[in-house]
This record gives sequence, structure tokens and C-alpha cells, in this order.
Amino acid sequence: ARQLAWREFYAHVLLCNPTNVQLEYQPKYRNIEWISDEQLLAAWQQGRTGYPLVDAGMRQLLETGWMHNRARMVVGSFLTKDLHLDWRHGEAHFMRHLTDGDVANNNGNWQWIASTGVDPAPYARRMFNPVLQARRFDPDGAYVRRWVPELEGVPDAHIHEPWEMSEREQRAAACPIGRAYPAPVVDHREERRVAMDRYGAAAAAART
Repeated sequence: ARQLAWREFYAHVLLCNPTNVQLEYQPKYRNIEWISDEQLLAAWQQGRTGYPLVDAGMRQLLETGWMHNRARMVVGSFLTKDLHLDWRHGEAHFMRHLTDGDVANNNGNWQWIASTGVDPAPYARRMFNPVLQARRFDPDGAYVRRWVPELEGVPDAHIHEPWEMSEREQRAAACPIGRAYPAPVVDHREERRVAMDRYGAAAAAART
């Protein structure tokens, strides 16, 4: 019922603010300088980022046309705040592949996770750590292994951070990082700091 309420809410928001289709709802974030990187965008779209939960969600979307809401939040945060890519790329990709795609709901949810939408919660609260999220919501790695079969042999202790395996453990799991499964395309901790600076700078510029 709550998701249906959000759907109706975002329909109302878009009706009253049709420019949301192209612009951030919050004017102060319209000057964020999103980066342009086709390789990073492709890695995200194809589920090849090196972060298992992100990749599982993106591959589930490509195969089934659907993704669990928790995964949607994680992959959206990763696109906008780890890769610093424009939320509109994510919105368009979801609309191409979602069987339940709805323009208003999709736009509202993408602006929510990008911290540019109607919800005024601080942007720092929408920076999801993909490893911590995976440990909390997929503790035994069942979801990850379902959609990222390269990780099937990785032990539970490393399933959400396979790059932490030693070379011997990688051989035992038949999962050499960088070959069978990619190394992380970015460092989450570093990119979180970058995102904080980018959003903070955009907000400060809007005040001057």
C-alpha cells in the first residue's frame, strides 16, 4: 500500500511540475557537474561494476525487467554518488527495461535517490554503501549468487567483497578477480567523499 501511495504522490508531483522530466526538482542541484564516462555507464548497465549487489540488481533487471526495491535504491545511489553519472541515464535505462515502468514514479524515485527531488532529506543520507547493504539484506549471498554466477564458488565471508580474497582463495573459488569477475570500478569510500564535496559545492553555489 505504501508503494501505491508513492506512485500516486509522484504522479501528482509531475502533474504540478512537468519540468521534472528534464530538470532537478530542487533548483540548487541543477548545477551539479555530472561526469561523462561511457565505460563506467556501460559497466553499471551491464552489471560489471565489481560490486556484487549492484551487479546482481542490474543483471536481474536485464533478464527479468524487474528489480527489488532495495536493489533499486542501491544501484541508483551507486550511479549518482559513486560513479557521479547523471541520474537521467539511470531513469532512461530503467524505462527501457522495467516491465512496471511508469514515467512519474520512475522520475520521482530517481530524483529521490539522487537527492534532487521533493524529499528534503540531506544528500548524505542517500549514499548507500553497497557492501554494507549486501551484508544486511543478503547475508548468505543467495541473491548475489543467483544473478552473478561467477561468484557461486566464493565463500560467504567474501561474497560481498570478492576482491578481498587472496590469490589462493580466488583460485579455489574459480573466480580470479579482474578476469572471471571485475575488480571494483571505483572505491566507495573515496567516491563518497567526492560526492559530498560535489553536492555541497552545488548547494553553496546556488546560495551566492
